[in-house]
Amino acid sequence: MSLRIGIVADFNTENFVRIIEKQCAGMDATVTAAPYGQALQTLLTPTAEFWERPYDLLVIWTFPDAVSANFNDLLDFHSRAAEDLHRDVDAFAGVVRGLGQRAHNIFLPSWIVPPGRSPRPSVEMKHGVGATAALLQMNLRLVETLGVDPRVVLFNTDRWLRTGGAGAFSDKLWYLSKTPFSKAVFDDAARDMIATLRGVKGQRKKVVILDLDNTLWGGIVGDVGWEGVQLGGHDPVGEAFAQFQRELKRLSQEGVVLALVSKNEESAALDAIEQHPEMLLRSGDFAGWRINWNDKAENIVDLMADLNLGVDSAVFIDDSPHERSRVRQALPDVLVPEWPSDPMDYARALRELRCFEDPGLSSEDRSRTAMYVSDRQRKQLQTDLGSLDKWLETLGLEVRVEPLSPTNLERTSQLLNKTNQMNLTTRRMSAQELSDWASLENHRLWTFRVVDKIGDYGVCGIASVAFCDSRANLVDFVLSCRAMGRGVEDAIISVVADRAREAGARQLVAAYVPTKKNKPCQRWFEQHSGFAPADGTQTFLLDLARDIAAPTHIRITAGAA
Repeated sequence: MSLRIGIVADFNTENFVRIIEKQCAGMDATVTAAPYGQALQTLLTPTAEFWERPYDLLVIWTFPDAVSANFNDLLDFHSRAAEDLHRDVDAFAGVVRGLGQRAHNIFLPSWIVPPGRSPRPSVEMKHGVGATAALLQMNLRLVETLGVDPRVVLFNTDRWLRTGGAGAFSDKLWYLSKTPFSKAVFDDAARDMIATLRGVKGQRKKVVILDLDNTLWGGIVGDVGWEGVQLGGHDPVGEAFAQFQRELKRLSQEGVVLALVSKNEESAALDAIEQHPEMLLRSGDFAGWRINWNDKAENIVDLMADLNLGVDSAVFIDDSPHERSRVRQALPDVLVPEWPSDPMDYARALRELRCFEDPGLSSEDRSRTAMYVSDRQRKQLQTDLGSLDKWLETLGLEVRVEPLSPTNLERTSQLLNKTNQMNLTTRRMSAQELSDWASLENHRLWTFRVVDKIGDYGVCGIASVAFCDSRANLVDFVLSCRAMGRGVEDAIISVVADRAREAGARQLVAAYVPTKKNKPCQRWFEQHSGFAPADGTQTFLLDLARDIAAPTHIRITAGAA
């Protein structure tokens, strides 16, 4: 099915539409623009032809004078109180919220002073009459009113104008065609928007795999020792490496996992990581590493398998053109960006990568690296014990069953949209759509939080059913890869079977929908002793007259909503 993108603006969008279409290459997208000069009319007319079908993404790009009569007066040097401006912003926000299911995701660029109406520098920040000062208040009000809506993403338009430089706006272009911005501005805006849309759709990159020598620090640690590498201090190159690490640290706090693949002696490399006083990234900041003399492409495959992630989730950064070429050729699904030769450009190059956008960050995302570090400790415990059964008994696993609630709705929606491997149907829904679905009669949805003695996995499981007569149809069966293979799948099914039986169902039906990535889910149902495959289909049936017990090493509890 084609991805539908709609654009509503109070300027000529012809150039912007073409650029958006180019950015959507490979996404099977159709882009539709509302009639020129009818932004508010289009938003306020649900029967308009523009709304023939719901949009996956709606871009609403307006100037403040088109939606606020009070701001228009301000531009003509008539003072206006903040309350008047706020009232106009609230009215516009109400229009956006009123779109309902006509748009699943809404992108709003922030307001700027309209072309050709810029106030003089001496008055633009003056209280009560300054247009720029008023816009700061209006944009902040927009953040406060719409920033809490999970469908809405607000963008900073000034960021794109800086990219466009002195040529961001052309009076001639505006007079000739009512096109406000240059191609550079529209290019930058389109890149940010489509990267964010990919993030919303669960397509952002999840892992940055890094080399060490001349990538995280200057010099070869095996030759100069950790004391001799360039990092921090008052050396400009050392400062550049430190800033690059700072940018990586920020990425990890936004849910992107860091890992290492380096040709080095492991002990020497880890000494540098732990002992160098200017290192911002320590071993606890990395989900895993392969520090040896093996082929880097093979190490990446091994590392990603250990993290339970596909190689298409990875970005590989290495200062060596030869290593980049090798990985790019051997693993075409790994993103291998060209990398600057000057370390002073590393931080900028990382900031310019448009593959990590995700507006729906949850607390679990921000602690993802810590979860992987905990998982590394679990695997070490398994190695020490030498037996899978002993390891599972030692972990003290607990599965907490929680109903869908405002507290966990955003994380649950995120999990539904981004989990690929253990996912029965891989259906995708916004947070609001999921909440609406779960509230319908005969629908039930539960979330599952997993903890053990080492740490909290977070909300990592979803199960939902739709009851029909004596059947309970399993609509969602989702489990994050970090909890797979520990019996949590069996615990979830035991809970679902008990709840379905209590509701009067006699059979649990799981209709598997195959994708490129959810083969593990099919294998699990095929191997589960309770489910029987229906003849000639990919549907699995469970007789609820049978008692489906949870694994003995897992304790099931009712968690707080």
